[in-house]
Amino acid sequence: MATFNPTALDLRYNAGMTSLLDDIHSYICVDVETAGPIPSRNALLSIGACTIGEPRQTFYVELQPDHELADPQAMAVHGLDLQRLKQTGLPPKEALMNLNRWLSAVVPAGSQPLFVAFNAPFDWSFINDSFIRYLGTNPFGHSAVDIKAVYMGLSGKPWRETSGEYLHRLYNNARVLTHNALEDAIDQAVIFEGILADIEKMNIPE
Repeated sequence: MATFNPTALDLRYNAGMTSLLDDIHSYICVDVETAGPIPSRNALLSIGACTIGEPRQTFYVELQPDHELADPQAMAVHGLDLQRLKQTGLPPKEALMNLNRWLSAVVPAGSQPLFVAFNAPFDWSFINDSFIRYLGTNPFGHSAVDIKAVYMGLSGKPWRETSGEYLHRLYNNARVLTHNALEDAIDQAVIFEGILADIEKMNIPE
């Protein structure tokens, strides 16, 4: 497995080269657990986020559900309990304000956080919907980096070989997702770091 080495970026900068690595300090890997597949009908239940590279900064929050409709299949995947979250979760607005403050603290001043996720359209859709509804703006903007798509472009492999099982085997010692949002965000960050390490090897001159 390739090792990601952010300090090697100095070599590339000296060579006047640019790549995905330019934004390394703005990448935020995000994972969510939800009560179903539709932001307008199913609640966002937990958010996990982390920076790329070490030392890794992390964020985790569980939210009070703001929709009653729940998909039994989705609930079985992560095991979160709606009744418990009604008592212990943070109100969604407070949770999103906390995430927004964390982003401001870990992303360099003047830079916009870049949303990174595995199957990013799903996670981004819930984060975007919640930020817009509760805070009126999404700090990530209207874009996201999908880890599967980056690997597909790098490797030339077909979509079927970008599955979580395949990429965990390739970059993360075949770990299995726990469906805890923070643990999954970190595992997906490790995969992304492995992909970045491969990109780094392509871009740094010998």
